[in-house]
Amino acid sequence: MKKIFQSSAVKILLLLFAVIAVCVLYLSYKTYGNWAFALELRGKKLLAFVFVGIAATFSTISFQTMTQNHFLTPNILGLDSLYVFIQTLLFFFLGGQQLLGNETIATFLLNVLLMVSASIMLSRFLLNKGGNDLFLLLMIGIILGTFFNSISTFLQVVMDPNEYDLLQGKLFASFGNVNSQHLLIAGILITFLVGFLWLKSHALDVLHLGNEQATSLGINVPRFQFILLTVISGLIGLSTALVGPVTFLGFIVANMSYQLMGTYRHRELFLGGSLLSILLLVFGQFLVEQVFQLNTTLSIVIEFGGGVYFVGKIISERKQRR
Repeated sequence: MKKIFQSSAVKILLLLFAVIAVCVLYLSYKTYGNWAFALELRGKKLLAFVFVGIAATFSTISFQTMTQNHFLTPNILGLDSLYVFIQTLLFFFLGGQQLLGNETIATFLLNVLLMVSASIMLSRFLLNKGGNDLFLLLMIGIILGTFFNSISTFLQVVMDPNEYDLLQGKLFASFGNVNSQHLLIAGILITFLVGFLWLKSHALDVLHLGNEQATSLGINVPRFQFILLTVISGLIGLSTALVGPVTFLGFIVANMSYQLMGTYRHRELFLGGSLLSILLLVFGQFLVEQVFQLNTTLSIVIEFGGGVYFVGKIISERKQRR
């Protein structure tokens, strides 16, 4: 019996049942017979949870495999800081009222394109100039993230207080005001990028062994790393532009997946992690709406939980080394 419950297939099935149960609870709780209204309002949020959860899981697990480090997340490339910088610039020079009143698909795709293009150019330049030194790229990403944050903070200090209030609503992850048109295009693009990583999961299994072993087994590691960075940047850019920065979500579900699934096979990790991510997001939003009565936000719950989990993981790693 113990061996049965240790099977990855059984674990994934149990997670799937848990996700279905939580989703039904979230969609049906306190609807008071207004099913059409509840499905329209909560169904859009549920789709956002699914897309963001899957994007965070696939991108973080792939990134940690590429860097051989379970403490890193794709946000170390500075994409969150770049998003804040872009939004601050737009609100500062164009005005929040005009931007919020004209949120088109073109604006959404422009945000994604700017974040992904900056990441690709940085990756291409540094990986070529730095002799494919991935950790040089990560270090530069941290520096640029600090640089973008500094400029954003300066502009926020000198901008109009009313514009600043409007800007804050864009800088925190929000699943309640997701644009349906943005959700559709983001879902299509996320599905395409996730499908690519799914097809490359066997190559990721090999890369998990290390760069030298992967090279000896026929993988062009520098080229594969660049492709992975491009896809990962696209997933993070899409999810960030859709709902805002969710920094610790990927870190939490990726490390929980490693512990729960107990395997290096990326397809099993992708499935388990995606289900865990959706479960955490939907249950977290249920608590925010029904228990905390919207006195807090899901992003704050995730950031707090992620910070506690991060510190706890560091402490447990240090104890294991002693």
